[in-house]
Amino acid sequence: MRVINSHKRIINKPKEKVFKLLKTLATNDDQIWPYNNWPAMRFKEGVKLGSRGGHGRIRYTIIALEPGKHIKFEFTKPEGFNGTHELNIKAISEDTSEISHLIKMNTTFKASFLWMLVVRWLHDALIEEAFDTVENYFSEEKKKTKYNLWVISLRDFYKRKMFQTKQHS
Repeated sequence: MRVINSHKRIINKPKEKVFKLLKTLATNDDQIWPYNNWPAMRFKEGVKLGSRGGHGRIRYTIIALEPGKHIKFEFTKPEGFNGTHELNIKAISEDTSEISHLIKMNTTFKASFLWMLVVRWLHDALIEEAFDTVENYFSEEKKKTKYNLWVISLRDFYKRKMFQTKQHS
């Protein structure tokens, strides 16, 4: 199955200010990733070309990096996710920027079900929450994307599963 998944957000700050914030991604001082609610994004060698890492069960390698503009990752897991995802920043005007996240991939038969029933829903919630974090950094008025019932159910299922796994360890 061909998957294209796109998220965009206008930030009322110059690109340079947004980029400063995005430079913290996957660092110990990460000010973007909603790690209070999601597994942290980590890379063994830091954010640089060729680094391998990911978040939770999603794994990827950095295959393109243009500081201040673009970072592109190639999926390595889950099996059957064949493609990339990327984060971009562009200036809309002197005082306004756009951040975007784009997935382009082909999935195998089994991975298509995983994407449609689980990953897509969690991914969309995570990206919107990360974009809320960026927007809220620059704003007095705090934005909070609400999870839909399916995302709440999936997150509850995984929390219970993780708790059970820890009890049996």
